[in-house]
Amino acid sequence: MGTFKIEGGHQLKGSIQPQGAKNEALQILCAVLLTPELVTINNIPDIVDVNKLISLLKKLGVKVEQLSRGTYTFQADKLNLEYLESDAFKIDGRGLRGSIMIVGPLLARFGKGYIPKPGGDKIGRRRLDTHFEGLIKLGAKFRYSKEDQFYGVEAEYLTGTYMLLEEASVTGTANIVMAAVLAKGKTTIYNAACEPYLQQLCKMLNRMGAKISGVGSNMLIIDGVESLGGTDHTMLPDMIEIGSWIGLAAMTKSELTITNVSWDDLGVIPNVFRKLGITVEKQGDDIHIPAHTDGYEIQSFIDGSILTISDAPWPGFTPDLLSIILVVATQARGSVLVHQKMFESRLFFVDKLIDMGAKIILCDPHRATVIGHDFKSTLKATTMTSPDIRAGVSLLIAALSAKGTSTIQNIEQIDRGYENIDERLRAIGARIERVE
Repeated sequence: MGTFKIEGGHQLKGSIQPQGAKNEALQILCAVLLTPELVTINNIPDIVDVNKLISLLKKLGVKVEQLSRGTYTFQADKLNLEYLESDAFKIDGRGLRGSIMIVGPLLARFGKGYIPKPGGDKIGRRRLDTHFEGLIKLGAKFRYSKEDQFYGVEAEYLTGTYMLLEEASVTGTANIVMAAVLAKGKTTIYNAACEPYLQQLCKMLNRMGAKISGVGSNMLIIDGVESLGGTDHTMLPDMIEIGSWIGLAAMTKSELTITNVSWDDLGVIPNVFRKLGITVEKQGDDIHIPAHTDGYEIQSFIDGSILTISDAPWPGFTPDLLSIILVVATQARGSVLVHQKMFESRLFFVDKLIDMGAKIILCDPHRATVIGHDFKSTLKATTMTSPDIRAGVSLLIAALSAKGTSTIQNIEQIDRGYENIDERLRAIGARIERVE
């Protein structure tokens, strides 16, 4: 198990480029199963979760070739569908949550899709009902083995239909869309997720020959086609990484430039950080964060009440950045209520920040009040364990701002979502060492 040793309290300086988007990559890679033709994908992040999915595709029989750093070709012309019912697949498929999105493409193209209960972050209940209810409405028969937690859907063919999703699940919408593009007739998905990464998936499928309208809205209309062809696709930069670097700059009073951020796809993210008092400057397609030598002050609502920052489906604020917001607020001037609506276990890492000297009141599993130190009292170095990807990076940011040397264990969780994070941070002046 790997460990980071971090000597905090140092200012950073320079520029950093965000990796390709992890959450987009998991959808796009599954979409290669929809066609026997060659698909080229650029800006794929070199992270554990994505590499696990690529390995799973290879075992399924997809021909994978790496052309250069971040660029791969995929061809799913001769698949080994027997692998789906093997004991090896039951182990491999549990390794990451993104594996659930192979089900829709396999069902649409081959009439069957199987998956063991997928893994991922332990941040609370993450039900799969939306995925399978949507596939059932398209005509699939569902089966589930409780003994080995193995899901399956089968259909001779899929038929388009109208559906209203109970929740605007991003991965659920992606799975249903990938199944519906090859269904007979028209499918309407209302209350569909509309995140930029799902928009990217829809645009890619349309280039492959799909007929999807309403992209970017919460109502997608899909006219099924007989088959899809190959295409080229380039990933967006990872908005969660961009938000992480904004928070890092503020907490360490550093001047940083985040390059090639695709401003048009960031939604409310820059403005939420501005509400914490952080200066976020647009320079072309870059973000410039000046050194906050005098700190940053949290805004209040117009009536003077305490600012509340909460997550919501797009175009609301992404839940993946609430952990970053929480840690950044620990050194702000003022107070903020952080309301994590979607996952009931995601705030449980705050005890580690409290151990470091942060003033945080955990109101309940979903809400925490943060009283900022205004840098009058620095966080203390400590030893801690990363519970999940986003909390792990939040603790890393806290450690880089703290005086002294901190240790973060279980850094495999961070590696699941952030590419070579220690090397990239050292390049801008961070004192961080990876110890195996």
